[in-house]
Amino acid sequence: MENFADQCLDMAQSILGHNLESITEQGTITPVAGENSRLDEPGHAALAIGEYYRATNETSLGDYDLVDLAARTVTAQAFAPEEMENGLAYAALGLLSFSPAKDRNAVWERLMDPTREQLDKLLLERSDYENHYQAFNIAKAVTRFSLGLSKKDETGRLIDRFLERIDSKSSTGYIDDAAGDDARLGGAFDIYGVMSFVFIRQSLQLHANLHLRERKLPSLRSYSEKYLKLIPDLARQDGVGWAYGRSLGAYGQMHCISLTLQALRDGWIPANQRDLYVDAVRRLFMNFFVTYLDQEHGYLVIRDEERSTVPYHTTRMANFDAARYLCQWSRLARSAGGSAAPASPVPARKVARYVSFDKSHRKEQGLFVYQDPDSGLAVQLPLLGSSKLGKGTSDYLAFPHSPGVFDWPVDMYLPIMQPELTFGDKVIVPSFYGKNCTTSMGLRNALNFKYDQPELITKDEEIVNGLGSCKVLWTFLKGKITCEFCFTVKQQVTLDKMRYILGIAAPHSRYRVATAFTLGDEGHRTEVIKDDFQAEWKELEVVTDDPKYRTYYGNLHYLQILQRDRPLVMRPGTQDRLALSFEPDIVFADE
Repeated sequence: MENFADQCLDMAQSILGHNLESITEQGTITPVAGENSRLDEPGHAALAIGEYYRATNETSLGDYDLVDLAARTVTAQAFAPEEMENGLAYAALGLLSFSPAKDRNAVWERLMDPTREQLDKLLLERSDYENHYQAFNIAKAVTRFSLGLSKKDETGRLIDRFLERIDSKSSTGYIDDAAGDDARLGGAFDIYGVMSFVFIRQSLQLHANLHLRERKLPSLRSYSEKYLKLIPDLARQDGVGWAYGRSLGAYGQMHCISLTLQALRDGWIPANQRDLYVDAVRRLFMNFFVTYLDQEHGYLVIRDEERSTVPYHTTRMANFDAARYLCQWSRLARSAGGSAAPASPVPARKVARYVSFDKSHRKEQGLFVYQDPDSGLAVQLPLLGSSKLGKGTSDYLAFPHSPGVFDWPVDMYLPIMQPELTFGDKVIVPSFYGKNCTTSMGLRNALNFKYDQPELITKDEEIVNGLGSCKVLWTFLKGKITCEFCFTVKQQVTLDKMRYILGIAAPHSRYRVATAFTLGDEGHRTEVIKDDFQAEWKELEVVTDDPKYRTYYGNLHYLQILQRDRPLVMRPGTQDRLALSFEPDIVFADE
């Protein structure tokens, strides 16, 4: 993997070269035009610099003194005007990257006494979280023990608590990132699970006590391998990785690549599966490289006139994170050894499986993954709750997410491929949870995925007791999808309106791989099979020039809206169905 490692390091140097200039004399980060800074950005910058040092053992990059810049950013993070646990954890690992011994740590030597005292105080503060922030606590514990700021090592206890929380919120061992006020329904099983394991593993690699690392790796492995086994099934032929939930785009690629390379380095992947994972990394990396890196200038582009991302991800933060990951990939690739290409071609795989994230008497949640290489159809259909920042968006709705084919807008709610029923102030969508989730073989070897909702649920994830119920059936046969939603009310009630929306988008006109999936001239080939709501297709809504309708991957151009505007009296004992089929015309973007 030497060539891959060199390529990653070259990219990291280019990205850092374009972004180190944003670090001010005070260590804060100057934002790009049109954006605002985040208070945790200095920490992200510090860890990027620390990872570059680990990968190269160089203390300068061009005219930049990396030790000085790291000391500045660590200082700025330590004195941030608000408590930023994530920024502090990143800064702590950035500091630790230069050496666990204070007397040999060039950055620690460069810090002023007030900064050292502030770091000592902040790292000793105990906090507790039920979501991915617990990974930041682990990083803080690693740093305070390794640097000798505390004689008691709490790392092991915090890792045990992190794993216990997983078991308490998931019957199958996945991370539920819902916490606090946003945990009413729970079940935010998203990309932050992958991120947490990557960050914890990175922290343990820096721990001064190698014996603790060896003791804790087996238990971490048993959980992180669940995500590891998902990655080859999620990675599409054009290299799109994790494609549902919040904080996707470049991060949907980067977190998955890191977890896989860590597993290759640690020997967690059996020899007979190495080609499968190496091929997945190759596709994920190529998509990341072409889709998000400006080749001409050498920096990361996460939002422009054609695509967007969540508002709390800044361009500076993404660039420092990308540089950090690229340095990490360079190190991991060299440690893993072997070739960066599969020993023999890996044929496109057919995938059809339901992954259960949680099953209890209260709710069932999971992910249905389907890939048909003959037609190109590849979808990720989540049935889960959302995190606080993702609530009220389309990212978590239970429809077949497939960038370029079935698209949705970033950080915005639209009932994409979901019948939205409005009863007064209650807006119902059949997402977020199910009961009796099953997969089965249907006619002509079609695969069925179905679930019940004994009580209806609003788009804000509030269960409405006593209103009605819904049964949902998705059927997949080669390149064709059929969906049916069957609603039953428990008492007579008036439906104010119903709507169902399809988004039509395109890959980025410039930043895209040649094999990017997109819709051909025949579009989704949508057919309404059954419509008891007697809805009508509205005139095609053009949203090309509206910046609110960008996706993580390209511009959303049109909305196809099936809608009933007039009231409908729904009676108990009567089933109201909506059924549609799709056979999308999938082509490569450059065909």
